[in-house]
Amino acid sequence: MKYIGLSILFLCCLNNAFSQQINRFNPDTVKTIVIDSAVATIRGRSGLNAQDFIDQILRDTSFYEAFRNMKKYAFTAENRIYTYDKNDRVNGKIYRKLKHSNVAGAHKIQYLAKRDSGQVFKRNGKYELYTTEMFDYIFMNAYNSDFVKGGDSPNSGGKNESYKDKLKTLIFSPGRPVSGIPFISKKTEIFSPQMRNYYRYDFAKGTYLDSIPVYRFKVTQRPSLNSDQKDEVMIKELTTIFDQRDFQILGRYVDMKFKNFVMDFNVQMNIELNRFDGELLPTKITYQGNWDVPFHKEERASFLVLHKDYHLEK
Repeated sequence: MKYIGLSILFLCCLNNAFSQQINRFNPDTVKTIVIDSAVATIRGRSGLNAQDFIDQILRDTSFYEAFRNMKKYAFTAENRIYTYDKNDRVNGKIYRKLKHSNVAGAHKIQYLAKRDSGQVFKRNGKYELYTTEMFDYIFMNAYNSDFVKGGDSPNSGGKNESYKDKLKTLIFSPGRPVSGIPFISKKTEIFSPQMRNYYRYDFAKGTYLDSIPVYRFKVTQRPSLNSDQKDEVMIKELTTIFDQRDFQILGRYVDMKFKNFVMDFNVQMNIELNRFDGELLPTKITYQGNWDVPFHKEERASFLVLHKDYHLEK
């Protein structure tokens, strides 16, 4: 049960962020887009339609590729994780600043700073929350080539590894069906004929990071849904940013909520990519999430991951 709940937590693919005075989560990929309002309401002016964006989302591998490309570079990473009690007060903090090097194909990590406080670890040295355990798996190991191999390998490392494989699909390939997670397997397939009636699609032109011409394709729950229909919608919003020049995906924001007698979760996640020497690489990941499953205490956490100073080493 704990791994089912955790898989959902990170679906995406998770009111005080990095201090108690700021919002816990800032969906940067959405907010850093400056929309040209003159064309935002002129659908299809560029010759594109909603299906073009959907097709690209479903066949895209750029997020997988961006994380796989990391292993060729040296870079600096800063990771901040905050955990919260039931009243949303910070009760645990983790800070890591790491230098990743790659000399002659040998990847190494050097800790430049490492600080923990509050309820972070159990007495046995393991993380207090499964959220932070999965954070380490996904974002500390993402540069490993075996992390991003195509396809799932559900029997490669026991039940835990099976769920970890599913997490990769949920985070990097939203819109695809994911089997093996009770009650929500089909709800992730938001572009299927059965689920399309629950969503509206909007796209517009804009500018990303002050200079990059982009399209913003936004999939949101229809406001006219009745209460029963709303219960069928788990992914409340999926916003994807496309580079106008080559139609590659540069950013993604996902908002997911679900509640029934088995589980209750509320997760928002944002991933941003940018180009270094012409290659797409991850630069920012932000997450906030609350999840609760029977026989396990509720978990609340947020994190910010920043990657910078990418360069090739000889």
